[in-house]
Amino acid sequence: MSKRALILWSCFGLLLLTAAKVTAVYHPPSASPTPAAAGSRATTSPDDAKLKLLSAAYGPGNATAETPQLTPAAVNESTIWLARAIYSETKFPHEQELVAWVVRNRVETEYRGRDTYKEVVLDPYQFSAFNPGSSKRSFYLSLTPDVQLSAWQQALWIAHYVQHADSAYRPFSIETRHFYSERSMKGRRHPYWVERQQFVSPVWEYTVNKRRFRFYKEIS
Repeated sequence: MSKRALILWSCFGLLLLTAAKVTAVYHPPSASPTPAAAGSRATTSPDDAKLKLLSAAYGPGNATAETPQLTPAAVNESTIWLARAIYSETKFPHEQELVAWVVRNRVETEYRGRDTYKEVVLDPYQFSAFNPGSSKRSFYLSLTPDVQLSAWQQALWIAHYVQHADSAYRPFSIETRHFYSERSMKGRRHPYWVERQQFVSPVWEYTVNKRRFRFYKEIS
């Protein structure tokens, strides 16, 4: 088993303990049981449930795969705002996780005087989808836990995990509060710090395409 896999399993153990404190429950989408299934009353083991969560969040895309969902009690306002931010930036789960940590770093260091997830996400000209006048703004602001888009439900789950994860699992320093996406800035002026600062690489075994995301620390 790779180091990345070991870390992920450790993270999932932590998540299950944390989620229990806020009454998060994994609910796979319900389906009408077949006669055989109804008669057998087969149950899902804890290991099977964890494997489903792991596969849904980090496995390859599968149109028929079940998406982990959180109960309403586990989805607070901060989780929703964090999920909106990461969903607006990327639909890939490992990238969503890294972007989520950048947002959390901003909250915890009160960057630009913002100390809540809502304030950080709506901070003008920090997250492009939420800029005043953005054509995408109304769509992302309309997303709620009831919206049954698979990638959105994935973002909610990842946001919940990062929001409650122990700081030991932070993939880069708490001063890492910026990222740059070359692919989304075509034809637009680059931020000054992209040329002046060396980007940082996440710890563990994350694989990140630097044309998609580069992360920077200690930007004033």
